[in-house]
Amino acid sequence: MFVNELAVKKTIAWRYHIYFWGIYFLINFIRWGSYFDDYAYSFASNLVEFPLHIIIVYFNVYYLMPKFIYKKKYTLYVISLVLLLGVHYIIRSALNYWLVTENIWPEAQGTQEAFGINHMVAVVIGELYVLGITAAIKFTVDFINERNQNQNLRELQFKTELKYLKAQMQPHFFFNTLNNLYALTLKKSEQASDVVLRLSDIMQYVIYDASKKKLPLIQEINYIDNYIELEKLRYGNDIFSEIDIDGDIDDVKIPPLLFLPFIENCFKHGVQHDKKLKLNVFFTRNDDELIFKVENNMDRKDEKTPSKKGGIGLKNMRRRLEILYKDKFDLKTNAINDMFVVTLKIPIQ
Repeated sequence: MFVNELAVKKTIAWRYHIYFWGIYFLINFIRWGSYFDDYAYSFASNLVEFPLHIIIVYFNVYYLMPKFIYKKKYTLYVISLVLLLGVHYIIRSALNYWLVTENIWPEAQGTQEAFGINHMVAVVIGELYVLGITAAIKFTVDFINERNQNQNLRELQFKTELKYLKAQMQPHFFFNTLNNLYALTLKKSEQASDVVLRLSDIMQYVIYDASKKKLPLIQEINYIDNYIELEKLRYGNDIFSEIDIDGDIDDVKIPPLLFLPFIENCFKHGVQHDKKLKLNVFFTRNDDELIFKVENNMDRKDEKTPSKKGGIGLKNMRRRLEILYKDKFDLKTNAINDMFVVTLKIPIQ
């Protein structure tokens, strides 16, 4: 699976190599054939020279560049390239002399001899031209491949971390719910069967729906309401809750299990010191922004600690929000009078 996700095409398809060399050969054949009006010579000389072009180009891009350029050994690269061009000049001149024409440079005026400075400069410049084009293509392809590979690595890291965070949240939730059921069975409460049914619905949601990237917000709200009702069965008359929805949320979709840790924390830290829990949950649609707000009563001596008591759930949620929304979310926790308030703003995508 990871191999498939990280797979990056590191080479150019062979058909593009064929296209390139075919077009390059055609251009050179027509160019030099029209230059001195001898297409037969142009075809013969290009036919001799092209295998040398191909050899030197691939030796450069697949050996010299990775071995020296990419390792920042520029001096060794220049020395190797000069030697390569020297060998190429000797072989090219010899093949042209033996197979094509004894006039080593018919394009120039008068009869030219091999190893003349003008001829060597002309051959080297011509070879540097094709080396420059192919090196530019190689650099571009390598840059794009590296960029795509880095992007795939980042996406895989985010997906893996996100799955890890969600996997931590789900057992935490079921642990709390099973504790609730255990408490009811100890009391031999008739409400235990209702808890089993609600827990079954929630398990179906978590197992099948939580694996999806996005879910309708109303489905998440129903899930939260189900969770609160389970907690009410445990605490009875000690729980007062209200869920308020403001605005049109029919088309709003969110990542699953996004708000549950905040609700869990209300029960974890709100039901204590023999006080009744007052829990208010608000969902507000504001243009392209969704505002989630949850508030619960708290003991004043815990005012400095509720945000620190969030435990693994709240810590994971902040990390999960960073992965999902980067810097486009706003999460604040405040203690106002006797209420602990969490406000989360996320964009509606």
